[in-house]
Amino acid sequence: MTPDIREFYRATEPGPALVCTDPQDRKYYIDFSTVRGGEIIDKLKNKITFFMPDRPTCALFTGHIGCGKSTELLRLKMELEKAGFHVVYFASSEDLELTDVDIVDVLLAIASRISESLETIQLTQTSKLKDLLQGASRILNADIQGFKTKFPIPTVGEVGISGQGDNFTLSLGIGEITAKLKQDASLRQKLNQFLGPQKQQLLDAINQELIEPAIMKLKAQGKHGLVAIVDNLDRLDNSPKPSGTPQQENLFVDQGEYLTKLNCHLVYTLPLALKFSNSYGMLTQRFEDPKVLPMVPVRSQDGKEHQAGMALLRQMVLARAFPDLDEQQRLDAISLIFDSPDTLDRLCQISGGHVRDLLKLLNTWIMEEMKFPLHRQTLEKVIQSCQQDMTMPISDQEWELLRQVKVSQKVNDDTGYQHLIRSRFVFEYRDNGKVWFEVNPMIAESGEM
Repeated sequence: MTPDIREFYRATEPGPALVCTDPQDRKYYIDFSTVRGGEIIDKLKNKITFFMPDRPTCALFTGHIGCGKSTELLRLKMELEKAGFHVVYFASSEDLELTDVDIVDVLLAIASRISESLETIQLTQTSKLKDLLQGASRILNADIQGFKTKFPIPTVGEVGISGQGDNFTLSLGIGEITAKLKQDASLRQKLNQFLGPQKQQLLDAINQELIEPAIMKLKAQGKHGLVAIVDNLDRLDNSPKPSGTPQQENLFVDQGEYLTKLNCHLVYTLPLALKFSNSYGMLTQRFEDPKVLPMVPVRSQDGKEHQAGMALLRQMVLARAFPDLDEQQRLDAISLIFDSPDTLDRLCQISGGHVRDLLKLLNTWIMEEMKFPLHRQTLEKVIQSCQQDMTMPISDQEWELLRQVKVSQKVNDDTGYQHLIRSRFVFEYRDNGKVWFEVNPMIAESGEM
């Protein structure tokens, strides 16, 4: 039975990550691990649950923006919770201004989210955290009244830190602070000027007064430990800090030591461009090698169609139309959605295996036609429009780098290549132990190569 075109449109929205605990999202989920170089999420999970459940671990997870990292991290959260861990997952872009981030901002955001997720656990002996935050309040011209501190902030209202007796309500207090700081660069600067030199004291207070007592109480309730998953730090802007150091390098290399020292299990998303920077060697001195989620291959390294990758991409598209059918039934129903199987293959190939780009093309295509079947001619018009938008800002120097990638299937640590990676002009693929790079098919077909 032909699906409703509006339901198919909503199911192909490219923005939201799939939440595997949601029954409907679970029907849409396709496991690409067999063509992405291995089960990365299982490796992250096993490090925590099997090898080092009682010792803090820290992992970096990277890949192109839109390749499906958030969906995979939400699956990791589900798997860890099944294994008995308390998991705090949050998108850092909701708490941080990603054009202006310092280590203090990240530590406060993590502390706030952990505390918020543990509201039923009463924490005592939070004097160090109180002292640090009340000191910050004085810098921000706060009026201190006992255990209730109010920050009068022009144009954005007041921020409160609340406490009752010996219990410090970190989730309410610091959560409100981080919300307001995101909106005001001058407040962020003041806070970092005060807490930046005391980041080790802040780290110790978070560990000793929040994380460690929380883990003890979680274990008393039968849990195995605490995991914090910090998503969207891969979207961190790379503008220079006042010191001249690019922001990504400043956080993950210069300040990376502090990211590893929270005494729970940690997973951070990392900007992919850092893998191709001159500072990558220093990065791996502070962290284990990042786990990379590559593109879904549409072609093998020799240029032939990657049959397994294409088969899974077809299923990803068809599952959005027929979530309750099995794989063969979906394939049998292609003619209800597309004018031919080749049209579906064209959509998958031109995406280069970038999941969000594929959905974006499809979503735009559906809006153009508004009825089934979807026709190849309309798809080509959508592709042409996207090609023009994507190739317009490419410089002559970048075109030359792209031609080199096309021939060599490699990139190096040159800053030009970092831009190609960030801009999704070049994709990384992994299969059967091999790693190679290809120019985004949308660009490769533009006539400039």
